[in-house]
Formats: sequence, C-alpha cells, structure tokens
Amino acid sequence: MLLMRKLLTMVIVPFLTILMIGCSGSSEASVDNTKLMKFIETQVVKNKDVKVLGVEIIEKRKVEELPGWEVLFVNMKLQYNNQMITAPETFFVRDNVITPLVFDMDKNINYRDDIKPTIKDALYNKEHLVAGNANAKHKILLFSDPQCPFCQEVVPDLLKAARENPDILSVYYYHLPLEQIHPVSVTLVKIMEFAQKSGKMDMLEKIYSLQIDPATTDEATIIDEVKKQLGFSVTSAQINTQDIITALQNDKDTASKTMVSGTPTVYIDGKIDKLREGYKDLITKK
Repeated sequence: MLLMRKLLTMVIVPFLTILMIGCSGSSEASVDNTKLMKFIETQVVKNKDVKVLGVEIIEKRKVEELPGWEVLFVNMKLQYNNQMITAPETFFVRDNVITPLVFDMDKNINYRDDIKPTIKDALYNKEHLVAGNANAKHKILLFSDPQCPFCQEVVPDLLKAARENPDILSVYYYHLPLEQIHPVSVTLVKIMEFAQKSGKMDMLEKIYSLQIDPATTDEATIIDEVKKQLGFSVTSAQINTQDIITALQNDKDTASKTMVSGTPTVYIDGKIDKLREGYKDLITKK
C-alpha cells in the first residue's frame, strides 16, 4: 500500500485544497465528464511525463452525511514511462466546486476516509468463499497479498476465526498481489488459486507462513519452496491454466472497480474495517 501511494505521489501532485464545512447546504451537485477529465489533466496530474488516458467513474452517488454534495469514485487511467497505472481517486462535487477532501470541523470527520464505494452483493459468491458458511451472520470481504507483512499478521487469524465460527463469519477472498513490492506473489497467488479450486482451502492460510525472498521471480524455485516448506506439490502447467489466469485477472479487476489498491483491505458487512480486527468483536458477541 505504501509503495503504491509513493508511486502515485511521484506522478500526481497531492491536492492542497481542503474544503472545510460546518453546516449543510441545499444546492444539488452535478458533474460533467468532459470537465472532470480536464480538471484531472490540468489540476491533478502535474508531471509532464504522465499522460492521462481516461477516467472511469466507478460510482456516483449522494450521501446523507453531505446534503447537496455528490461523491465520485473514479479510476484515473495513466501512462507513466510506458507503464499503465490505474489510480483510484475520490472527489466531492457541488455546483462548480470539486475537491478531494471534505472535513467537517464541528464533527472532526474526514469524509474522504469514511465514505467508500458501495460493495456489490455479487462479490459474495461461492467462487470466493474460502471460510465459513454462505449464510453466516456476517460477511467479510478480503483483498490480500500473501507476502504483505500486514496481511501475514491479520489474514491467518481471520481465516481461522471464520473456520471456527462458520455460522457467524464467512470470508470471501480476493487475490491482490502487489507485484511491484512482492514479485514472488504473482506465482504464489496462482498456487493459492489452484489449491482453492482443488478444495485445499488450508493452503491459503499456510502460504502466509512461507519463508521466501519477496523478490523471487523464478517460478520453479517458488514451486520447489512451497513443496519443501508446506508439502504441497504443483506443476507449472497446473497453475498456468487459462481458468486460473482469468480468475486472477477478475480479482484484479474487482479490486480496481472497488477502488482497492492496498492490502489487507477488509470489509465487514459492506463497511470498511480500518483496524482489520472488527471480526473479533463479532465472535465475542455470539
């Protein structure tokens, strides 16, 4: 997550405008796609080496917390040094005013942190259910990279909790390998996806304990280490099938459409869990 932010900081000048509110208004918001594109080209992306290829509005909606305002969740399509970058952004629009940050001085609330895209029900599907029952009381949506240090602290315990409390928690897992930080994860998530399709759900948790250089890219070496350390044997042919490649691309696309760029990202019942420990309270209340 930190590297992604650093990369985006290099190509996108951070906004200096902070709109502070202390009362609500009555004007209705509106947005013009052409104006939005021009705004991004002239005010958001300042690096001359960065080309704005387009902007995709993921979701546009009004929220009761900000009467008269409209929230835009967008993905900016950028090209930097021949590299394609999808950069998520949140904008708040009202009349002819657009700002990336709205702060309520009375309530001490940063709405940028609190308002997130709507989690679609379709994301809770059997293909991504890795722990717990589909009809569990609480549904957890998880985006993770097995080599992310923060994921290694959170994910194994989360999966264990769902397995031990299947009627309370269900976990829907989406692969989001941070290739620029942990190149080894590109192969690891293929192995995890193969294990999942083979019914070896325990391997998802075990992969998080794998000791390996995050910079490793040699597939044979990675497969050998998984067999040596975890006792799970796979072949290159098994993890490079079209269905696995498609499944992982779909996970990546889902992360993009949900504006998730860092790991671990955890949603509980459709709401972002910033501390990633909310599931613990759900278990103690059972």
